[in-house]
Amino acid sequence: MARLLIVHHTVSPATQELLEAVLEGARDDAIEGVEAVARPALSASAADALEADAVVLGTPANIGYMSGALKYWFDLVYYPALSAGRAVPYSLYVHGNDDTAGAVRAVEGIAGGMGWRRHRPPVRVTGAPGAPDRDACRELGAVTALAALDM
Repeated sequence: MARLLIVHHTVSPATQELLEAVLEGARDDAIEGVEAVARPALSASAADALEADAVVLGTPANIGYMSGALKYWFDLVYYPALSAGRAVPYSLYVHGNDDTAGAVRAVEGIAGGMGWRRHRPPVRVTGAPGAPDRDACRELGAVTALAALDM
């Protein structure tokens, strides 16, 4: 069975809404043959990354950067993932109060440095998430789950 890993730092009601939408999309009954596993960034491991066929990353934008928790996870998995040499497809969702550009740039730089390939453009949400934001996250979860089948 293919495995979709969802690594997230969920600290606010807004990031919780987005995570729930990603999970709903990834676990849609129409998607068969994919196990969607969600792990908080502070408890996700290098083994989780190495077992994943695709990854969704979720983070708040904190002072123009990804969360410290997601950065910690990247520090933990960077060299094992780089050594594995797999072009894992990944997607990203980011919530910020007013800007997400720095967080997106940082995540894309590190993921690209590990040899991962961006599967979809990031979902960037500023302010309170609305229905279009939740829909975009549902779609992100679903299409990234399907990408796990292609690995």
